[in-house]
Amino acid sequence: MARARVELFLASFLMLFTELVLIRWAGAYVIYLSYFANFILLGSFLGIGVGFLRAKKAPDLFRWAPIILAAFAGLVVAFPVTIDRTGGQLVYFGVQQHGLPAWVMLPFIFLATAATMAAIGHGVAVRFSRLPALDAYRFDILGSIAGVVTFSGLAFAGFGPVAWGVVVVGLFIALLRPPTTLQSVAAVALIAIFAIGTFKGDTIWSPYYRLTFETDGSTIGIAANGVPHQTGEATQGTDYEMPYERLARPPRNVLVIGAGNGNDVSVALRQGASSIDAVEIDPEIQRLGIRYHPEHPYQDPRVHRFIDDGRAFLERTGTTYDLIVFALPDSLTLVTGQSAIRLESYLFTEQAFEAARDHLAPGGAFAMYNYYREQWLADRLAGTMTTVFGNRPCLDLGRRGADSGVGQFSIFVDSPDASALRCDSTWSPGGREVVAPAVDDRPFLYLRSPSIPFRYVLTLSLIILASIVVVRATGSPFRPMVAYADLFFMGAAFLLLETKSVVQFALLFGTTWLVNALVFAGVLLSVLLAIEIEQRYRVGHRGLLFLLLYAGLLGAWLVPTDDLLQFAAVPRFALATILAFFPIFMANLIFAGRFRDTAEPTAAFGANLLGAMVGGAIEYVSLITGYRALLIVVALLYGAAYAFMPRVGHTAESVDAITARGETALVQGSGAAHS
Repeated sequence: MARARVELFLASFLMLFTELVLIRWAGAYVIYLSYFANFILLGSFLGIGVGFLRAKKAPDLFRWAPIILAAFAGLVVAFPVTIDRTGGQLVYFGVQQHGLPAWVMLPFIFLATAATMAAIGHGVAVRFSRLPALDAYRFDILGSIAGVVTFSGLAFAGFGPVAWGVVVVGLFIALLRPPTTLQSVAAVALIAIFAIGTFKGDTIWSPYYRLTFETDGSTIGIAANGVPHQTGEATQGTDYEMPYERLARPPRNVLVIGAGNGNDVSVALRQGASSIDAVEIDPEIQRLGIRYHPEHPYQDPRVHRFIDDGRAFLERTGTTYDLIVFALPDSLTLVTGQSAIRLESYLFTEQAFEAARDHLAPGGAFAMYNYYREQWLADRLAGTMTTVFGNRPCLDLGRRGADSGVGQFSIFVDSPDASALRCDSTWSPGGREVVAPAVDDRPFLYLRSPSIPFRYVLTLSLIILASIVVVRATGSPFRPMVAYADLFFMGAAFLLLETKSVVQFALLFGTTWLVNALVFAGVLLSVLLAIEIEQRYRVGHRGLLFLLLYAGLLGAWLVPTDDLLQFAAVPRFALATILAFFPIFMANLIFAGRFRDTAEPTAAFGANLLGAMVGGAIEYVSLITGYRALLIVVALLYGAAYAFMPRVGHTAESVDAITARGETALVQGSGAAHS
């Protein structure tokens, strides 16, 4: 029994760790995943679900796992994809420029992920089936926590893909005992592939990107995930100086958000600022600026460096500034593979501009600039500034025009005090329709109207169809899952509940990788706590637990997340934790009680994971409704779970008996505890 528990722990560790590796590795080489990041997540749920549904079937898929993983990693490096930024649909940038087209690469990524995780998931499922259901679930979650903590620890220590490969290979060796010759070759190949991705040229793996850079002493060019991202250069006479030309008096105290390699900091120094707070979310980009920027702005004692999320810094700092600059703080990546939130999303909402306004000293000004490829986007931001500051912003078009291939460089400067500005020209929409501001609940700046783009609808529909085909083609039985329709709905609901928690903490404490890692670890710990309580006390009282769950959902609905920003850090954290984790904990108590007495634990777990995959697709509804409304969807899904749940006293009856009663109901009516 002890050996079975250790093996399940290690296999679950391997499974979640590999999922995190695939999200980072594939996203670094296939830029499409910057806008379809949950492809890896959805593929993982499908693969793990298939692995669990095949727990009692031959052949042993786990022995192929290192071979499939090595092939996947190698093909991603062999066929990298970058894109052209000249496209017009701003949720999804551009068209193919280098590499295979999206209609080839995205299905490959999804199916390759599913195959990899099915092989690993089968190994977990076989070991899962050797233990009582709740005991197995406990060690699965313990292994998952170990995977999150180890991956986060490696990121904190600055280790990249080679370290990931060593961990993965070490776990394979421990579980395969001994590996075959082919498995050994695959393990060596995997580390070699990761080494190539780590040490090839001037490559740095930050917590967010695969960075490559070139420098000739006078400039430094930085590419993120294969796309040109920043250029560090001498800044005198450049467009970065224009905001200062619009100020009635030189600023003394300056805040630069999105400081990057240091261009904007260098300009502020030249303009005579006596104190500059430089905020950059990516530590490696800042280090490149410290080392290679030709004007060495970060070495100046007037500059105070911060590695932080810009919105979180604004919410925490008590300092006021003569000038606040949002310096091209756009990213190429989503916060996680489980939300549509990008690193900069919460910087461009109406509430973020209000936070900037509230941190201006008397006579202070706010400036932002970027390359805007669409007029409606520039108008949206200018309209938001007008609403917040009460004045139309100054507008200057940079010397770098639309022929740059990324749009017109536009500079907006505004202030609550119109006398603080000296505008040569002021933004005017003319007869153009101005899109309403993005808000914290719907922070989708690049989405013109509340809708799900057709590209996403088509892609998600194909994913669901492909998933049905894959389950059938692999011989995974649907029939046993009918008995666990309630667990299917729980999986979908829990995935959405977890997503809501991720975006809530991203707003309150920053969109940094560390905040996200802590939230995921917290979710897994709440799952573990629910398991331990159910294991010891056999809670029961299903109706009461559902009432408490709905009370938690109602509380989270009644308190909008951005209302918590008015509190100091400690009470904000306490309130956010209660509002987010109380319903998560209650949901897990319900799941643990139901799962404890299942007749086929692996089939039940597989149904739950496939439900989570469907929940990942439903999450795109937030593009229309916002994230708060996901709580309504969660409530409906848990209502469906309650309706399909076997009545008390029948939870341990045979699969065939439950199936015979429930199959018709499921057809007419129609998880992610391990996420």
